Amino acid sequence: MSEDRRQFRDLASPAEAREAIAALDLTPETETVPLDEARGRVLAERIDAELDVPGFDRASMDGYAVRARDTFGADEADPVVLDRIGAVHAGAEPDVEVTEGTCAEISTGAVMPPGADAVVMVERTDEVEDGVAVRTAVAPGDSVMVAGADVAAGSRALGPGTLLTPREIGLLSALGVDAVPVRGTPTVGIVSTGDELVRPGDDLHSAAGQIYDVNSYTIAAGVEEAGGEAVLYPHAGDDYDEMERLLVEAADECDLVLSSGSTSASAVDVIYRVIEEEGELLLHGVSVKPGKPMLIGRLDESSRASHSAYVGLPGYPVSALTIFRTFVAPAIRSAAGLPEPRTATVEGRMAVQERYGEGRTRLMPVGLVEAGGETLVYPVDKGSGATTSLVEADGVVEVDADTAYVAEGETVTVQLFSPDVRAPTLLGVGEDDPALSRLLDHVGRPRYLDVGSREGRRRLRDGVPDVAVVAGPSEREVEAVDLGGWTREWGLVVPASNPDDVSGLADLIDRDLRFVNRARDAGLRASLDAAVDDLADERGVDRRDLTDAVDGYDLTVKGFESPARKVLAGEAAAGLGLRATADALGCGFVPLGVESVRVLANPARSDKPGVESVRSVLDTHLDEVVASLPGFDA
Repeated sequence: MSEDRRQFRDLASPAEAREAIAALDLTPETETVPLDEARGRVLAERIDAELDVPGFDRASMDGYAVRARDTFGADEADPVVLDRIGAVHAGAEPDVEVTEGTCAEISTGAVMPPGADAVVMVERTDEVEDGVAVRTAVAPGDSVMVAGADVAAGSRALGPGTLLTPREIGLLSALGVDAVPVRGTPTVGIVSTGDELVRPGDDLHSAAGQIYDVNSYTIAAGVEEAGGEAVLYPHAGDDYDEMERLLVEAADECDLVLSSGSTSASAVDVIYRVIEEEGELLLHGVSVKPGKPMLIGRLDESSRASHSAYVGLPGYPVSALTIFRTFVAPAIRSAAGLPEPRTATVEGRMAVQERYGEGRTRLMPVGLVEAGGETLVYPVDKGSGATTSLVEADGVVEVDADTAYVAEGETVTVQLFSPDVRAPTLLGVGEDDPALSRLLDHVGRPRYLDVGSREGRRRLRDGVPDVAVVAGPSEREVEAVDLGGWTREWGLVVPASNPDDVSGLADLIDRDLRFVNRARDAGLRASLDAAVDDLADERGVDRRDLTDAVDGYDLTVKGFESPARKVLAGEAAAGLGLRATADALGCGFVPLGVESVRVLANPARSDKPGVESVRSVLDTHLDEVVASLPGFDA
C-alpha cells in the first residue's frame, strides 16, 4: 500500500464533527444595505427610534374633533349640539381651532386640530340645522392616537439578530430608516474534484467513465437555502497543484470552502495533503453512513492573516447532500444569523423492516406514503451513487450505531429535507413504460419508482405502495384491485437497416450476434424468458443451453430505452425492447410478441384520492396515449 494513502482510523463521532464545525469561524463582516434590499437579512445592530410614530396626535376614525368636556352628559335622548367650524383632512395641516361649543369634521389619520382632545365617531352624530348633534359622551383621548403611541422617540425599535420580514421593513419605513446594518452573507466557495467529472452543458464521454458534476449545483442550492452565497469555482481534477491553487484561491475569497470528492481512502486522493500543507486538518472521517469520508479543517488566506473554514464532503451526491444538510447547513445559518427553520419532522411507522449493523450512525433516506390516515415510512436506498435518491426520498431517519434493525410498524421520526415536503398523492412502483410516463402527467404530485414488475409485485404484496404497474407473465400473483391497462408489442431492436438480417430469437441463439437484455425484474425480460422456454421445449433442450448460446443474454440494463441506445452506439446487434422505442430512436424492429401491462391497486387503498385519480386518468386519457405510441393498444 502506498505511504501516501490515508486510512480512516479512529472515526470521529457525529457530535465531534458538529463541535469541530462549530469551532470554525465563518462569520462574515457586517454590511449596510438599502431598505428595499433588506428583506430576509438579519439586523447586526440595535435600531432605536429617532422620532415619535406617529409624530402628531391623530384621529383614529372618521368623525368630529371635539373638546371632551363639551360632550359630558350627551346621550341618545338628550344630544349636545356643537357648531361645525370646518374640516381637517389626512395629510393637511389644520387651519381651524376647536373652542368651547365647537367641533371640526375630521378624517381618519388627520392631525388633531388645536383645542380638540377627543373624536366622536360619525355614527354617533347627526347633522342638524344649528350644527352637529352629538349623541354620546366621550372622554379625553377617545379615538385619538397620541404622538409616540406606536413608537416613542428614543425607544428600542428592533434588536440585533432580528430577521427582517415585511413587518419589520414596515416599521423601519415608519421610522424613516432608508438603510440598515445587517449580518453579512457567508460566502461559500464550492470546488468539485475528481478526474471523471464534467460540468452540465459540456460534452460527456461516457466510454471514458465521465459523469456530470451533480454536487456543485446541488450543494450551491443548499448553500443559498441556508442563507449563504454560493461561489462556484472551476472543476478540479485529482492533480495536486491544480487542487491546491483552487482551494487557496477560494480560501482568499470566501468564508467557507466546500469540496466534494477526493476524500475517500484511495491512492489518488490528495486533498487531505493540500489541507495539511495549506492550513490545518482538524478531522478526517466521521462514523456516519452515508458520509464517512468527511474532512474538516482550515485553509490559510494568503491575503489576510487569518483562516478560511474548510469542509470536505463525500463525492456521491446523496452522501454529499446528506452530510451538508446535517452538519454544514446549520453552521451557515448560524453565521448568517438566521434561525433554524421551523420544525421539519414528521412521525410515521416503518412500512417494512430494515436491517442494519455496521456500527456507524446511519442517516437512512426514506420516503413517505399516506395510508388510512397515517404516515408510513419506507427506505429509499439505491446506494450513495444513485442521484434519483435525491428526489425519491422525503427525508432521513437517524439510526443509532448500535441498532441492529428497525422493525416493521416501529414509530420513527423523519427529518424532512424541507418544511415544505409533503407525502406524494400517489406512490406507484413497478414497470418502466412510455405510456405510463404520459399517463402520470395527468396525476397531481405522484411518485413513481421504476423497480420492475417482479419487484413491484413484491412491494405491493408487502403493502407499501398505492399501485403497482406490472407487465409480462408471472408465476407469483398478488392480491390487488385491477384498475385497467394496455398492451404493447415487444421484440428485438436492431439497427435501422437490420444489417445482420435478424429475423427472430433463433438468430441470437444460432449465430454469433451480440445481444443486450433487460434486468430480471422487468416485464419484458419475463416475456423473453417465456419465449426462450417455449423454444427450448420445441427443440427438446434445456433452456440454459439456449441462453448460454446467446452472446450477452446476461448483459442487462435497466431502462426500456437502454438496449436500443446500445444498439444505436454500435455496441450490440440487437437489444430487447418495444416497437415504440425502436420507432422513436429510428431503429429497426423484429416483433416477438405482445404483452399486457396492468395497473394494480393496493386493495386497502383503492378509495384513496390518488388511486381514484389514476382510475379516472385511465378512463379519460388511455385511448389518446396509446394511439400516440406505435405497438400500443388499449
